[in-house]
Amino acid sequence: MSTIFVLVAKRLGLGLVTMIVISVLIFVGVEALPGDLATAILGQEATPETVAAFRRELKLDLPPHVRYFAWLGDFLRGDLGTSLSNKRPVAEMIVWRFSNTIFLAAAAAVIAVPVSIILGILAALYRNSLFDRTVSMATLSTISFPEFFIAYILIALLSVQLVIFPSISNINDQMSFWQKIHAIVLPCLTLTMIVVAHMMRQTRAAIINILASPFIEMARLKGIKRMRVIILHAFPNALSPVINVVTINLAFLVVGVVIVEVVFVYPGLGQLFVDSVAARDIPVVQASGLIFAAVYLGLNLLADVLSIITNPRLRNPK
Repeated sequence: MSTIFVLVAKRLGLGLVTMIVISVLIFVGVEALPGDLATAILGQEATPETVAAFRRELKLDLPPHVRYFAWLGDFLRGDLGTSLSNKRPVAEMIVWRFSNTIFLAAAAAVIAVPVSIILGILAALYRNSLFDRTVSMATLSTISFPEFFIAYILIALLSVQLVIFPSISNINDQMSFWQKIHAIVLPCLTLTMIVVAHMMRQTRAAIINILASPFIEMARLKGIKRMRVIILHAFPNALSPVINVVTINLAFLVVGVVIVEVVFVYPGLGQLFVDSVAARDIPVVQASGLIFAAVYLGLNLLADVLSIITNPRLRNPK
């Protein structure tokens, strides 16, 4: 048990260091943007006095390292600053948008995870059959297309030709749960088609790898049915890579939804991030980028921890 705690502590320490490096990269990236932020926001007609006062208000007159530590300290305290576009607190804007992104990601995960695991088990059960080849071809096709292409195809088929679902996935707090589900069907399907391929193929590969083990051969010699061997013996021993790929794809569902949210005009954090970049709303851009990085890193750390717990070979590398 102490070995698990040591390994988990090492992963958490590496995650903390990585998060600090990411925060530095975000800050440096924003600093490297061309032009003067105060002049870009106030316009060319602003007087030098107004520009100087605005720079003092944004602390742009301070050295970069001072502003970085001030920004990071405020972020850790929950103070994300004030939006330059509408003067609203950034935290207030992000909470609602981020909850919408989580809602979309959760809806896609509820469909994608069980479908991909079931397809992976069946593909391993009927390896090299017509079903296996068909599923592999379909998943490889969907994984080869970019997100916006799949999104536009679904819009053309289910919003324009059949008029079943809305092409603009706009939700608000006044809508009921099922109204929100109906509004996000198309972005949910888009995300599901993208991530199912990764999870299904990893599940299939992990189970096929376990099927070559001696204890599986012993189970077969005892006359146990193939389906029972896969579900009760092979799949539990293949959990480590399956959990890893599922968790990483869940991270993609939260962080990688920017393009999908833009295509469907979904009011999530990705859409807010793109709008803030266009408006040069630096506080929102920095906060959104750091939140995306924290979520992605956190889910990757969760994948590492679950892999360590479920795989004895990782706990005893010798």
